[in-house]
Amino acid sequence: MIDPHGPIGIFDSGLGGLSVLRAVRMLLPGEDIVYLADSGHAPYGERDDDFIADRSIAIGDWLLRQGAKALVVACNTATAQAVHLLRECTSVPVVGVEPGLKPAAMRSTSGVAGVLATAATLRSDKFRRLLAGYQAQCRFICQPGHGLVEAIERGETDSVELLALLERYLAPMLADGADTLVLGCTHYSFIDSAIRQVAGDRLTLIDTSAAIAQQLARLLTERSLLAPGSSSTSSHSSARTSLGSTGDGKQLQVVAHRLLGLEAVVGQLTISSRRTLPGDSMASA
Repeated sequence: MIDPHGPIGIFDSGLGGLSVLRAVRMLLPGEDIVYLADSGHAPYGERDDDFIADRSIAIGDWLLRQGAKALVVACNTATAQAVHLLRECTSVPVVGVEPGLKPAAMRSTSGVAGVLATAATLRSDKFRRLLAGYQAQCRFICQPGHGLVEAIERGETDSVELLALLERYLAPMLADGADTLVLGCTHYSFIDSAIRQVAGDRLTLIDTSAAIAQQLARLLTERSLLAPGSSSTSSHSSARTSLGSTGDGKQLQVVAHRLLGLEAVVGQLTISSRRTLPGDSMASA
């Protein structure tokens, strides 16, 4: 029996999922939320598929042990590699994220759209199936965002180095006629201003955070799992948002305050998994 009074569990490899957390809090202000950043093992986009699945299952299990009534995989890379595994091993609703190819295809007037995502997302079978479904409507230029997540995790959202990376990634898309850009990693919501500096108004940015929150609300409603009063649009001061990190959590605390106005202490956690047992070289990679 799933307790409707339980919290919503949200996790990401690091800070990126805070953009999803913000959308969930706006739509469901009466819900308790536990957010877990696996910053001690970020970024996922440069990891192998087994590592990503291993960490996702371990974190999902930890959130369920905190009483989570639903899981939100607020990471495109983890969704691509592990959301199906999480759905197989739990009865609670599991919501993943995926690049917004459908809205990009609908909004592009040139018929060309860019996709900026991690290498792991772009190579996944889930993404390739999604891409195949819209290639007849739009030509997608897919670019791995090597180095972007690391810069964002360091708080470098407008540095010279970050802008140089974006120039390298976006210039070929613009030269090829792209007028739309899919932000295929939840971290990238934090660099929309930097993208604007590079591309101006030539690219319409597609961010799916609001759609993820709406899907979560729909599933909770269908299964009668909404917390009492959570569907109200009024503010609920009693709802709690807890933050945890497998890293030092300092940057998570700073960004959560800036983005959500949260004055929350970030708990530092150790969540072991098959690939991150003590003595495993991947644990400290």
